Amino acid sequence: MRQSMSGVGRCIDNGPMEGYCGIIKSEMYYLKKFTSKENLIDAIEAYIVYYNNNRYQHRLNCMTPIEYHETYAT
Repeated sequence: MRQSMSGVGRCIDNGPMEGYCGIIKSEMYYLKKFTSKENLIDAIEAYIVYYNNNRYQHRLNCMTPIEYHETYAT
């Protein structure tokens, strides 16, 4: 991971992570009721595994992020 080096007030650096957090909230968090912090952490960890290994994405040529990375990483 590399630290962002853009200037103060350049919110574009946060865009990808904010988008990912929005996906987690809309596809997992808002659909369930959590009774403890541990349940929430377990659900987030399970969703990250699902997102990377089982969630096909049109923008990645209908592959999962892991498949895309394995196919195109050099």
